[in-house]
Amino acid sequence: MLTKRYTHILSFFLLVLLSVPGLSQGQTTARRQTTAPSQSPANEKRVTGDTITAEVSEALGIIESNYFSGKKIDYNIVIKSSIDGMLHALDPHSNYFDAKEFEQFRTDQRSQYFGIGATIGDLTDPNGKMIGTYIRATFEGAPAHKAGLMYGDKIISVNGESMLGKSYVEVRNSLRGPRGTLAKIVIERHATGKRETIDIIRDAVWQPSIQEAYMIRPGIGYIAMTGGFNQTTSEEFRRAMRDLKAKGMTQLVIDLKDNGGGLVREAYRVANTFLSRGQLIFTQKGRIEGVTEPYYADNPNPETMPLVVLINRNSASASEILAGALQDHDRALIVGETSFGKGLVQNPFLLDYGSMLLLTIAKYETPSGRAIQRDYSDGNLYNYYTGNNGPNGGQGSEQQKGPAALTDGGRVVYSGGGIKPDVEIKPDTIPIEQARILQKLNNPIFAFALDLAYGKVPGQEAYKVDRPIRFAYDLKPEDYPITESLFAAFRDFAVKNYKYTPAQIDKERKFIERTLRAELVTAAYGMTTSFQVFNEQNTQLQKAIDLLPQARKLAQDSQKNRAAAASAVKTNTSNER
Repeated sequence: MLTKRYTHILSFFLLVLLSVPGLSQGQTTARRQTTAPSQSPANEKRVTGDTITAEVSEALGIIESNYFSGKKIDYNIVIKSSIDGMLHALDPHSNYFDAKEFEQFRTDQRSQYFGIGATIGDLTDPNGKMIGTYIRATFEGAPAHKAGLMYGDKIISVNGESMLGKSYVEVRNSLRGPRGTLAKIVIERHATGKRETIDIIRDAVWQPSIQEAYMIRPGIGYIAMTGGFNQTTSEEFRRAMRDLKAKGMTQLVIDLKDNGGGLVREAYRVANTFLSRGQLIFTQKGRIEGVTEPYYADNPNPETMPLVVLINRNSASASEILAGALQDHDRALIVGETSFGKGLVQNPFLLDYGSMLLLTIAKYETPSGRAIQRDYSDGNLYNYYTGNNGPNGGQGSEQQKGPAALTDGGRVVYSGGGIKPDVEIKPDTIPIEQARILQKLNNPIFAFALDLAYGKVPGQEAYKVDRPIRFAYDLKPEDYPITESLFAAFRDFAVKNYKYTPAQIDKERKFIERTLRAELVTAAYGMTTSFQVFNEQNTQLQKAIDLLPQARKLAQDSQKNRAAAASAVKTNTSNER
């Protein structure tokens, strides 16, 4: 029975592939050589969908009857790996999703998941033993927020199952579940040590694709588009623009770092905010009817404010469509690192049993005609995703090797290997050994912040957070400053409880102050607002802000060029008459 079911899945998968124009069952490009490679094409055996299905069925039957582990075979893994292998022989981005993965894919595109809506975090003792998992923050309007869960609540059990000693992932999975189901949670309040049982009905929890939007400096807005391009992205962006303009925004930084892409239409809509009607945003080219077409802006009144766009090695796909369009039209100054280089377009094909095939059907080009897809010809997925297929090896080493093109203003840009920034700014890095030291410091910082937020640190009662989270807050420099006396109190705590020396704590003072302040801001204003603390020390972001005058000049020159071009067209039209 299992063999028939999974053979049917493969058959349906093959029919989808063979339904692509030019790949009928009798004309598939797949071939198998039955003798030496030098034989004539006339003697080659053409492989049809029926042939493949029959051979797969036979192979599964042999495996089912003879493989040493017998009935322990996980057919889902066997079939999934088979289909993935076929797809990855085509390109790195065609993928097969089983029913569970497909449901998660659809959930992610809706910018939501089902659960209680809280961020959690582990705490261990100096020996690495798990102390417990705690609520770090809740999300506005989510079930956990409505139920009154607070920063520092220790999770004791979920639906009768103890969470003590369990990993972060295990606790998270217990809190998540189908919409409308009950999560009976026993918590221990950090303020009193008392335990309470709270019933929470799981619901849809919004995961915004825009993680943060606020006034980073007077007149300068900042929008962190780091959560991918999902179904709500353009609407989130429209609201962020409206709110920031109401606060006096006249210049903007868009952060696309680590944005892996998503829905192309959402990237188009964001680009349309800044480009004039008739300006090309991107061109899609494929072999299926209706796929090859240009996509033009249709905005009669685009935003004209100076614009800087931040990208890095993990900015991909839809992020690159947005960055490439703004760069080619000289509408934004692109800053950071060369982007990933994904220029292939996938389309979902629904299969039986709730699974889905995400198949590459086209490539896209930026307005200047650039194809930014990085090389994947060696077929090595590890090299492809880590950048080791570059000419010099190593992450981010691939160079743009395609032909040159020109932006509207005549600047030279290149195809292949992603979007190269106009101004390259490397991120701050630290040695691996120091990173390990800093990671260990997170435990005493979190433990100290718990006591601090509940007024349990003598002499530091002013830091007590005794109110519900205030969401959508623009952080001010005077909010939760790390004073000399507070740092001294933390040093004493870490030395006494975590066996650090005073010298070790003083050496990492900058990291400790930033992370401790972020914890307090999380308790008071939520997790997303805490990102503002780290942005204050983000070298790439701060330099991007300093480049806004250059972005202003670029935008002004771009407007002049468009006006001159429009005037020339008008003059030529008049002369022709």
